[in-house]
Parts: sequence; C-alpha cells; structure tokens
Amino acid sequence: MEFLKETKDGTLLLVYVQPKAKRNEVEGIDEWRGRLKVKIKAPPVEGKANKELVKFLSKVLGTEVKIIRGEASREKDLLVRGLGVEEIKKKLKV
Repeated sequence: MEFLKETKDGTLLLVYVQPKAKRNEVEGIDEWRGRLKVKIKAPPVEGKANKELVKFLSKVLGTEVKIIRGEASREKDLLVRGLGVEEIKKKLKV
C-alpha cells in the first residue's frame, strides 16, 4: 500500500486530514491521493487539528506518532516508531 513506507527511523504514514469533523475516525484509504483519510474534530486553527491528529493516532496505534511534513497542509507525513507496516494496517483496520 502506498500510504505506508518503511524507513530507518520508523514507518512513514501518509495521511489526508479532514478537520472539523463530527468525530475523530480513520475513514479509509484515499486511492486517488494514495493516503490514509483521517477525520479530526478539531479546527485547523493554531495547530489544534495537528495536536488532535497526533494524539488520536498515537492512541489508536499505541505508540509515538510525529508529524514530519505538512504542518500547514491537509496532506501530512507522519513518522510512527516501533511498528511495522503490517502491524499498522492491522491496528488501523485497513
């Protein structure tokens, strides 16, 4: 799957974020963008949506998640430490 890539530092997770949603949830794979679509309740103001995204995915995956690219964009690259591609797919149910 294109939205997950193994690197020496961890696994790269490519996401497309939809802020101001009714609830935090993983919607599925956006085939057109090649990214995982994630809905976040927080608005995209003063980094609130970014903080909520990191908190939500850290909880779902049970490990540290960090934004490494796309702070001001809906398309973000996240670094997931301690989990491989298959483990992440299983936890995200995709």
